[in-house]
Amino acid sequence: ATFHFELVSPERQLFSGAVEHVVVPGSEGDFGILAGHAPFVSTLRPGILTIHGDGQPKRLYVRGGFAEISAGGLTVLAERATAVEDLDPGQLDRDIKNAEEDLADARDDAARNKASERLDQLKGVKAALATAGSTH
Repeated sequence: ATFHFELVSPERQLFSGAVEHVVVPGSEGDFGILAGHAPFVSTLRPGILTIHGDGQPKRLYVRGGFAEISAGGLTVLAERATAVEDLDPGQLDRDIKNAEEDLADARDDAARNKASERLDQLKGVKAALATAGSTH
């Protein structure tokens, strides 16, 4: 069974079509969506979004945004989304450096915790990409 999936970033629509399964990096952990999934909304954390449809799975690095599952399908509005194969190797390093600076500049515990969590997420993405890259 398939469902409609749409991935949009501020720059452009990156994907729109029928898919079988999508794995989304939600703020509370990765979650998989299949046809007929119950409606809900989740925020995104930096991570790898994987689209399963016809042929090879498509993997994209997403950073920030929202995912909405409704009767009409899944819509992901991402602050940034880049195909893993098109990812500038320095971009993730720059994101990590910015997160480290945010952590150093944090003025209270709430800001420190948020910056630390984001830094951990970005380092997790980098590790996941390094692992995935070594298996192909």
